[in-house]
Amino acid sequence: MSAPVRVLVHGASGRMGQALLRLARERADLQVVGAVSGSAPRQRVVDGVPYFGGSELGGVPTFDVAIDFSLPQGFDAVLALCERRGAALVSGTTGLSSAQCEALDAAAARIPVVWASNFSLGVAVLEDLVRRAAALLPGWDCDIVESHHTRKLDAPSGTALTLGEAAAGQGAQPRYASLRAGDIVGEHLVQFTGVGERIELVHRAGNRDIFAAGALHVAQRLAGRAPQRYAVADLLAPAPDATG
Repeated sequence: MSAPVRVLVHGASGRMGQALLRLARERADLQVVGAVSGSAPRQRVVDGVPYFGGSELGGVPTFDVAIDFSLPQGFDAVLALCERRGAALVSGTTGLSSAQCEALDAAAARIPVVWASNFSLGVAVLEDLVRRAAALLPGWDCDIVESHHTRKLDAPSGTALTLGEAAAGQGAQPRYASLRAGDIVGEHLVQFTGVGERIELVHRAGNRDIFAAGALHVAQRLAGRAPQRYAVADLLAPAPDATG
């Protein structure tokens, strides 16, 4: 059995960071070697994991991949650290500037990186299905309806826009509708409508753990890959030479 992938969780005090730490404990193929939060930690070690403040990033142990769900102001430091260490980066930090996106693209020439608005493995498959449907159904109407809880402010959601980009890349002209109701975790419906027929592609998130689980899956598959910018869909299966 191969050694577990060494993971650094950046943004450990947030909801996603806490979910990553909790779910990683259940996986034998991953080892969290450090957790980083913006402010100095109250406890230096929690459940065997050493904690660091953002200003202490340079002192974290050796790691294979960093998983970053932090804030834009912390993104530059973790990207630079991954480049210095030759480690992979998985990031779901939103609100990045155009300069930060360009820096991520530049880093992909030196390290493997993934940035995604949604780490659900099901959404990655949905995006592929949308792309294929749009290519095979030219001229059909394309509508995307996304539903989320009442506390979500942005509309359309980042996932809806990503799905729309997949359709638009094949010539479709997506239209969007957003619903905010109750405690809906996230639902996305992509509808293609022709004359006399309709196709509906739907993904429903039952809980938020799926996003953390997806990020851990991607991190495990990304470690050790060639420098490149990958999508979640690229990492659904193991690397071709993983058993060689």
